[in-house]
Amino acid sequence: MNPAVVRPFGRDDLPGAAAALIKVHETDGYPVEGVEDPDAWISSDDVLAAWVAEMDGDVVGHVAVMRPHGEAAVALWMEQSGADESHVAVLGRLFVVQAARKHATGRRLTEAAMSYGREHDLRLVLDVMAKDAPAMRLYERLGWHKIGETTHHFGDGQGIPAVCYVAPGA
Repeated sequence: MNPAVVRPFGRDDLPGAAAALIKVHETDGYPVEGVEDPDAWISSDDVLAAWVAEMDGDVVGHVAVMRPHGEAAVALWMEQSGADESHVAVLGRLFVVQAARKHATGRRLTEAAMSYGREHDLRLVLDVMAKDAPAMRLYERLGWHKIGETTHHFGDGQGIPAVCYVAPGA
């Protein structure tokens, strides 16, 4: 298997990204929402920019930079830093199918989003489910800092413990 090619998301990538999302949900229980309508979740109006990872013609991963939409990580970062919301964005919709994980695919997708953030003067924040230790290790290896904890709310009043991170400064 060749290393994944990371490139900007295009509309033609939606079916492959949706299929990859469903695979990741089946193996990891992530995401906790969005799998009932993956096309809408991936192509949310809040997406500022997105990338896919492709291996051997198949979409195997995805990440997006998103407008803030009431996330706890955004509020925590603004409170701690004094940042204005216009300079904060959310790294989200990051998923990589199991077969592509040993090829630094998640790292490369995250780095693409981080580059976008730096180029657009946006400090990226995120929350990650506390159960997703490999994702937290990835963010920490890339210099992200833990800024707090929260409960990620989803579905009909459900919640799961989450950890909030901020990307390293420029």
